[in-house]
Amino acid sequence: MSSSAAGGACASPGCDKVVSQRLACPKCMQMGLPPTYFCSQDCFKNNYKSHKSIHALAQQIQAAQQSQVATATGGHRKTPPNGVVCDADAAPEVRLQLPTWAQPYEFSGRLRPTLISPKRPVPAGVPKPDYANDRDGVSNSEQRDRASNTAIRVFSSKELDGEYGLRHACRMGREVLDVAGKALRPGVTTDEIDRIVHEACMERGVYPSPLNYYNFPKSVCTSVNEVICHGIPDYRELQEGDICNVDITTYNKGGYHGDLNETFFIGKVDDDGERLVKTAFDCLAAALAMVKPGTLYRDLGTTIQKLATANKCSVVRTYCGHGIGSLFHTAPNVPHYHKNKAKGIMKVGHVFTVEPMINLGNPNDKTWGDNWTAVTTDGKRSSQFEHTVLVTPNGCELLTARDNEPVMTWDHDLLQR
Repeated sequence: MSSSAAGGACASPGCDKVVSQRLACPKCMQMGLPPTYFCSQDCFKNNYKSHKSIHALAQQIQAAQQSQVATATGGHRKTPPNGVVCDADAAPEVRLQLPTWAQPYEFSGRLRPTLISPKRPVPAGVPKPDYANDRDGVSNSEQRDRASNTAIRVFSSKELDGEYGLRHACRMGREVLDVAGKALRPGVTTDEIDRIVHEACMERGVYPSPLNYYNFPKSVCTSVNEVICHGIPDYRELQEGDICNVDITTYNKGGYHGDLNETFFIGKVDDDGERLVKTAFDCLAAALAMVKPGTLYRDLGTTIQKLATANKCSVVRTYCGHGIGSLFHTAPNVPHYHKNKAKGIMKVGHVFTVEPMINLGNPNDKTWGDNWTAVTTDGKRSSQFEHTVLVTPNGCELLTARDNEPVMTWDHDLLQR
């Protein structure tokens, strides 16, 4: 396959026109392929039927590569590849080098990964979900649920309010996020945030749910700048002007997960960054204001997308909110975009997350070669906020809310570091 930039020949077979503008195939960019340029929109449309065969071939190659990685490492397809770990006391030039997978990789933005620290241990007395010690990090309970579940769970007051009920798991998540958020500042590594999160979980007797979930190697997701979600903490130091999302989930003795996240300003952030983070916050707040018995799950996406568009931002379609409780992820699915096909009507006792991912540029995403980190395809920044929410007779309750903040209230200072 040939690829031409502005000034070169059009990629359509038989077309000898010169490309005068950077009109690239969006699907190629979304898949992380080298951009393919066309002379006009009409030329692209007329030749798309033959051009899309490249996409199918690339998908086959990528699937084969993921399978080879899983076979070589003895892990699941999302298992991070070898050549990514080094001890924290290694020399700086070692810690900060690119992982093996990243050395030939074509990045969409300026952020670069470093090596990561070894997996942190969990004492025997801490409760563990079924995937914690699984070689591939597979949750068999989730697999069974996906195969047989046809209804959204309704939680009883006993399940919610027991000593180690769902409220407790969510309260622990809020406490851990508050501890992690206070540690953010320029010069701190996201690996240090992972250490703080892990130790805060151990002190509270809860398990950090991301750890070993389908072989995710860390206890928290830290998503910086163009990272949409699932960022792996590493030895890179946070820099003045970054934005950083910290995504926490905790699993308690009662067997429940509580999930939430927030995006923080690291030092002085530019106006676009400020607008993006405020828009992400407002999108979640607007969606949560709709949560009550009788609301269709699919309708949240319309409100979110309308608000994002009004602020010149876009909504990621690949990732969605989800049911949560005894399982990390279960029904319902809660998409964040307009005209989605989500099933279900909210009822009293439903518990789920809402977590819209909002981009400054286009809504497209791709995944780094670590098999986890989702980034924007145009390299522009992304922001997100998340709560676990309970449907009540009169509306909803934010189970992961800050103390004395039953309704989301914007306070820039709470996010400034």
